[in-house]
Amino acid sequence: MEEAKGLVRHLVLLKFKDGTSPAQIEQIIKNYANLVNLIEPLKSWHMGKDLSVKNLNQGFTHAFDLTFESDKGLAEYNDHPAHTELSNQSRPHLDKFVVIDYKPTAFST
Repeated sequence: MEEAKGLVRHLVLLKFKDGTSPAQIEQIIKNYANLVNLIEPLKSWHMGKDLSVKNLNQGFTHAFDLTFESDKGLAEYNDHPAHTELSNQSRPHLDKFVVIDYKPTAFST
């Protein structure tokens, strides 16, 4: 296995509270997507809605997948006022969330 040089991925799984409207969810997603324009070390931001038919998502409905240039860039993102403010605004709408940070690793057999 060979870890990617420098790159760090930040994966966030979200489960919104019952009663959170589609419009509220859409606005939260738009606000998070805009962080790529505000926080320089954030190199890419992707999201998706769960499509699984196997019902193994444990209620999580959305995934955010962010790429940073380094561990330092991820730390800068976590401490950035725009991210902190958005997290505080979003949390009342979240039932639960999971965050995993990792370095992409090539694996071959």
